[in-house]
Amino acid sequence: MNERPLIVDAHLDLAMNAMEWNRDLREEIREIREREKGMNDKPDRAKGTVSFPSMREGNVYLCVATQIARYVKRGSSLPGWNSPEQAWAHTQGQLAWYRMMEEAGELFRITNTGELETHLQMLETATGRLPVGYVLSLEGADSVVSPARLEIAFGYGLRALGPAHFGPGTYAGGTNTNLGLGAKGRDLLREMESLGMILDISHLSEESFREALGMFHGPVWASHNNCRKFVPGNRQLSDEQIGELVARDSVIGVVLDAWMLVPDWESGVSDPAERGVTLRLVADNIDHICQIAGDSLHTGIGSDLDGAFGKEQCPADVDTIADLRKLRGILSDSGYSQESIDNIMYGNWIRFLRRNLPKD
Repeated sequence: MNERPLIVDAHLDLAMNAMEWNRDLREEIREIREREKGMNDKPDRAKGTVSFPSMREGNVYLCVATQIARYVKRGSSLPGWNSPEQAWAHTQGQLAWYRMMEEAGELFRITNTGELETHLQMLETATGRLPVGYVLSLEGADSVVSPARLEIAFGYGLRALGPAHFGPGTYAGGTNTNLGLGAKGRDLLREMESLGMILDISHLSEESFREALGMFHGPVWASHNNCRKFVPGNRQLSDEQIGELVARDSVIGVVLDAWMLVPDWESGVSDPAERGVTLRLVADNIDHICQIAGDSLHTGIGSDLDGAFGKEQCPADVDTIADLRKLRGILSDSGYSQESIDNIMYGNWIRFLRRNLPKD
């Protein structure tokens, strides 16, 4: 690998982009955009930012990659599958894609500390084209037909889980709700704890957040959350919540989605450049978390790039995921030391994984 420092991104919907957006992530971003010219089935067509070549260009050689498939009950206005069994089957298609990318040498699966160290050592010593390491996470648990099925998921490598996504979920209240866990959610968390899975509190309602932290004694992170200080709403974390996560030795990944960086963003209407959405605002969220924590040990990147949005809704100074490296200069100009910048760009996530992944 070249001399540039590693970047870890704790939230990328790689399989969603491959399986639902039909993007071949082995291609250069310019090739993907060229394929999508004239398409309008998705708001971010021809505006994607993530591919394996662009990840390598930016030294994003380690990420948390998701499975995601929402089950929606009758009458819901949210998109999704009409049964949890269909949603589960869709996540298994995504899993098959990850396996194919491993076979192709694009990805390296990380399920325990031994595999993590193998990947990190490879990045230090190997040359040529290297695979991107990934830890598998499930965003929203509605596809988990019953908590007992988590054992199957853990067996195939699932290591982190966010119980809810947007709206009311089977196991927890998600973004834009005021719902708690309920009996099913408590059963899910008990099973997660027994397996040693990481709880991702991203997207949890405040009620579910409180209940979850009150009963779950395993490792907790916030893979992709920003600060409510800058943008109101329960998708962002309050200062109190940030403090609680710091007390749990968690790491909080900051997000590049514009609506989480400036208030009153209108999707499809607002323009990043006109609204002043730049990586400076991402750095402001990082800094706010560091100020609450009193150190640089509890925040990192969870970009969510290409999480159903592209260049039309991310910082104006980001063309591809490789531009995450610009955060180094912004943080340095803000007075952050090299050690603190290294913590934020990769060190905090690696330490968290070393502590909390199963031992090899």
